[in-house]
Amino acid sequence: MSPDHALPSTDPTVGCDREPIHIPGSIQPHGHLLAFAGVDLGLMHASAAAEAVLSTSIATAFGQPIERILAGRPTEALRDGLGRLPATGPMQFGRFRTASGAAFQAIGHRSPDGRAVLELEAEAEGDGPGAEATLEALYPGVRDAFARLGRAASVELLATTVAAAVRQITGFDRVLVYRFEPNWDGTVIAEDGNGRLPSYLGLRFPASDIPAQARHLYEVNPQRLIADADYVPVPIRSAQLGPPLDLTFASLRSVSPVHLEYMRNMGTPASMSVSILRGDGRLWGLVSCHHAAPRRVSFAARNACDLVAQMFAVRVAAREEMAQAEARARLKGLEGRLLARMTAVGRLEDGLLAVPQNLLDLTGAAGAAVLTEGGCALAGYTPSEAEVRRIAAWLQERGVGEVFETSFLASLLPGAEALADTASGLLAVSVSRIHPSFVLWFRPEVVRTVSWGGDPRKPAEAAPDRLHPRRSFAVWAETVKQRSLPWGAAEIAAARDLRSAIVGVVLRTAEERAALTGRLEQVNRELAAFSYSVSHDLRAPFRHIVGFAELLREREGEKLSDRGRRYIDTIAQAAETAGRLVDALLNFSQMGRTALVPIEFDPAVLVAEVRQALEPEQADRHIDWRIAPMPAIWADPAMLRQVFQNLLSNAMKYTRDRDPAVIEVGCATGEAEIEFHVRDNGAGFDMAYVHKLFGVFQRLHRAEEFEGVGIGLANVQRIVERHGGRIWAEGRLGEGAVFHFTLPRRGASAAETT
Repeated sequence: MSPDHALPSTDPTVGCDREPIHIPGSIQPHGHLLAFAGVDLGLMHASAAAEAVLSTSIATAFGQPIERILAGRPTEALRDGLGRLPATGPMQFGRFRTASGAAFQAIGHRSPDGRAVLELEAEAEGDGPGAEATLEALYPGVRDAFARLGRAASVELLATTVAAAVRQITGFDRVLVYRFEPNWDGTVIAEDGNGRLPSYLGLRFPASDIPAQARHLYEVNPQRLIADADYVPVPIRSAQLGPPLDLTFASLRSVSPVHLEYMRNMGTPASMSVSILRGDGRLWGLVSCHHAAPRRVSFAARNACDLVAQMFAVRVAAREEMAQAEARARLKGLEGRLLARMTAVGRLEDGLLAVPQNLLDLTGAAGAAVLTEGGCALAGYTPSEAEVRRIAAWLQERGVGEVFETSFLASLLPGAEALADTASGLLAVSVSRIHPSFVLWFRPEVVRTVSWGGDPRKPAEAAPDRLHPRRSFAVWAETVKQRSLPWGAAEIAAARDLRSAIVGVVLRTAEERAALTGRLEQVNRELAAFSYSVSHDLRAPFRHIVGFAELLREREGEKLSDRGRRYIDTIAQAAETAGRLVDALLNFSQMGRTALVPIEFDPAVLVAEVRQALEPEQADRHIDWRIAPMPAIWADPAMLRQVFQNLLSNAMKYTRDRDPAVIEVGCATGEAEIEFHVRDNGAGFDMAYVHKLFGVFQRLHRAEEFEGVGIGLANVQRIVERHGGRIWAEGRLGEGAVFHFTLPRRGASAAETT
């Protein structure tokens, strides 16, 4: 709701989801905008009414530095502030008063195209909530919101507290907390108002109301104010021809007539929004404010609301993480019992279905099926065996990866409408890469009524001349059928963990894993104590051995024979090797316990950083690096750095005798995963021993030829598999090697998070 659109395209077939809303070419009229470039901060862009704050005309001011053109003092502070702007986000420079006495709030930011942008926002009039106020005056309200958030017992109560706090700070007639659903529909989960505007509490709005590029702007610029829906946009003039100024971070950025018409249809002449962002920067929801008359809110008040929204986001994240941890702990017990039974009986289906309710409870399903080469076993309420086999064949053909989930199977599988009473929802894990073997869980249809803020089937209207927004916000009720309750994150994780246990762990160790579930806290303490003992009780003696050996060589070296000095060298080298071995063991043991923190990033940047870090090892060697373009990935960058660090370091080590050495890094993008490879023309290896490559302390070359402790590739394999990927290698002795590893695409299989 209250979407942000750009200027409408002249092509009526172009929808709002493709409008370039970050470059509207104009601003709102309650302020002025100046953009500068270069070391001298020469004026390059100015809003058309900016002569009100200039000492000369705009045409004369273009190209001139800031201190020569502003009609006010002091400009030195503004110049200094614009010279040290951060890469993203605004900086407040305080009050700027022109020679005529007009007062503005000066706000600066660095635009994505490199301009230093100064916004002079006219101070709000009046003394009510949201008018010009200092942070000191706003602090009590923020502090009170912090205290009340700490006492809220649910996400809904947290959201209600936020809505009330933001309305108290800003004075808007209605404040909503709007949560995005997985498909980007939005639901109003909390509201605070004075009755001047209708209630939207509990209503759902279609994803088309806030298109993708608008959601992106909400992620990078969390504040948005539109003071008057009837404003006349003020165009931005430029010193020279070129692309329009990027206003991604601008507070005054203008919006499209489509959006302004949307506001008028909604009966809200003024609106403000503050983003609610997850810890990784993704959009969770919005605090959306509306007023029945034009309204301006100070920058300080907007910042206070932003702080309240951030406090809310932290509280929500903490509750979600706690709920996930509790659910995982509960489900781990079930997983352990299932694994123990599989170990005892030896057959997958017999072990999983020895107590069928355990398998159902693992994911909260009403029915389950275990499909293997040997047959198909059913439990609970499921489709017929023939239908289960059809679903499995469809999954195999679709190539869904390791885990597949949907709460709306009828939208994906033809003919699944007839299975609504048993299989509207499907969660499946593949337990074989060769045969169509699956564990499948089913959920029945849950018929429910969803109240929409207007008919979602008609989110926008097209006319030959331009786009029109949705005109009606009257409550529209929809009866939702053929959908199950959605699968929770903990349930999906439990299914994934069960799959990993089945295919990745020798079944004879499953009983130990089940016992480990019940002793998890004790074992964690023992592991921590062991790590401490290794790092302090073993590493320190090794350092002492090396140190005293060096002292002995320095002080008694002349008295020693050549044989004695060789003995000392051997002692020091052995102690250093043992120290490195302890470090490697610690790193390997911690790798399985360190939580993954996946984000979206460019792996090419990471590869470049690793190459730079390895330059000292390159010395004067000539290496022909061939780095192919790579798509953005969803992974833990710190973990993936270790993968590339090991693979590239190995490639450099094993091409030591090649001139030139050729090292290639590339990737291929599939439907469900991205495959990377690191290829070299070095020593290679005999494929007869490829099964040893990723084992701990396994080496295919003598230590005298190539240094190392034989644990790096084991670390690489553990990292890749924790991300849900695969790793393998190919090589020919004397001709080089290539290491392949895959990472699931974000939409195909989420990375492990614990």
